[in-house]
Amino acid sequence: MRAIVVKNWLKDPSDMEVKDIPIPKPKEDEVLVKIDSVGANFFDILMVQGKYQIKPQFPFTPGAEFSGTVVRVSHSDDRFKIGARVFGSNATGSYAEYIAVPSKQCYNIPSRLSFEQAAGFYITYPTSYAGLVLRANVQKNEWVLIHAAAGGVGIAAIQIAKALGANVIAAVGSEGKFDICKEQGADYCINYRDNDWTSKVLALTDNMGVNVVYDPVGLVEKSLKCVAWNARVVVVGFAAGNIERIAANRILLKNVSVTGVHWGAYARNEPERIQEVWKALFDMAENGKIAPVVYKPVFYGLDKAKDALKAIANRETYGKVVVKPTDTPSKL
Repeated sequence: MRAIVVKNWLKDPSDMEVKDIPIPKPKEDEVLVKIDSVGANFFDILMVQGKYQIKPQFPFTPGAEFSGTVVRVSHSDDRFKIGARVFGSNATGSYAEYIAVPSKQCYNIPSRLSFEQAAGFYITYPTSYAGLVLRANVQKNEWVLIHAAAGGVGIAAIQIAKALGANVIAAVGSEGKFDICKEQGADYCINYRDNDWTSKVLALTDNMGVNVVYDPVGLVEKSLKCVAWNARVVVVGFAAGNIERIAANRILLKNVSVTGVHWGAYARNEPERIQEVWKALFDMAENGKIAPVVYKPVFYGLDKAKDALKAIANRETYGKVVVKPTDTPSKL
């Protein structure tokens, strides 16, 4: 099969190479999936450069999110049948034509979702649901400010917040991304590069401020200027590149709760919440309330993965960037 193979840390994803390697043989607890679509992520760039928290042994194939068709199943797991449409995640291995992955890390694709959409479902949607529901406890008619709202996590947050009955203010880095946010349900859009963006948030909320801030960027300090009494601020990530120092007096004055969300750690710390989250998301997906937005164009061919990651690095994208390992059927 064809796969991207990294043999040493790379200066840039443009140095990635596609090689012919054997199709992996699934272990007893694994399924073998013929990959249809790969969900590209910013951390893929960091991983091939050796800058990510996970540093695989060489050689390795990067890529964490995928969707595809089951071609071999484990005898110990009857959840999947050959031919089943599935999506899943693994620390590595997705930029390939096939992947062998523990069956517990896969789910059947909701009937309303395509392979392309499902490739962007595994990480962003449970992260946003856990942040908004488990951590922030968003209620109907509350005001929710979502930063980086046009990204994969941001769009998931817009859709989930609207499904919960909230009023959504989408904050993005350019006015060119307003339309995509409004199409996904955002009530209002602002540009967080404007000097007066916090004043605009206050004006939209009749000077009351927002009840919830969902922040994958690193804008907590500024966001505290436009929050309501008893606001909840959810720290999702630091896409801006800097870890903030927050003035604690602002937290005190508005009775604010600042909380983090680390979805990947729930399996270790609160495993009982995982199926709760997935059940809620599958119900929303089947009812048409949520669906990943796929960036256009889709990148066809593993050799185009470097172009997909370049687009992400340049902040040219919205929603989920998808790479197709091949545009022709592969033979097992």
